[in-house]
Amino acid sequence: MPKEEHVLVFERKVLEQAGMFHGLKFDVARYLRKLFVPGVLRFIPRSKAEADPAYKQVIPYVIMAYGGKYLSYVRGRRAGEVRLVGHRSIGIGGHINPADDMPLFDTDFREAYRTAVEREVAEEVLVEANYTNRVVALLNDESNEVGRVHFGIVHYWTLDSSKVSKREQMITQMAFMSPDELQKLRDTLETWSRLCLDNLNEMTKCGESGIRLDALFDNA
Repeated sequence: MPKEEHVLVFERKVLEQAGMFHGLKFDVARYLRKLFVPGVLRFIPRSKAEADPAYKQVIPYVIMAYGGKYLSYVRGRRAGEVRLVGHRSIGIGGHINPADDMPLFDTDFREAYRTAVEREVAEEVLVEANYTNRVVALLNDESNEVGRVHFGIVHYWTLDSSKVSKREQMITQMAFMSPDELQKLRDTLETWSRLCLDNLNEMTKCGESGIRLDALFDNA
């Protein structure tokens, strides 16, 4: 029998105590100080996390920008989250699973998170460009069953070229698109991507001055 997938989560009450919100939140450091406290994050079976809104699954959500355009793709039939199949996205990322050398009951996930972001992106796309990696926002969506059990940490990668190619079969129709082009396809975007599209100007500003990933937890 295959081993069940475990995913990184925190209890919903932690978010409620920090300040529940819907949409994007740009006060990143204050919330991360609450989340990345030893004992708050832990791994649980994905089947439990998907069915119980008492938990929020941590999802790095990486937006890639080059020349005023943003990487966009459609999730194909092999997408890990079947409820998002057929939707267009401007975010690369996914669940954080324990690495082979990471104990399920570790208590400090700062370095694990840094590693997981790079790993999640590398599993889906090949980035042959230099880039800056800034954490620009947090994302919470209570409007649907997918959003209620997930919590996004939005990264903004500013690339120096458009050399990005797909690795996963579930990625289709991948291209860099302008905000105007994305707006025309707004109805096809997954909810998280629509929320990000509505805040691209603010995220672009934060992409230039936001928190660097290597300094993410300096003040946590």
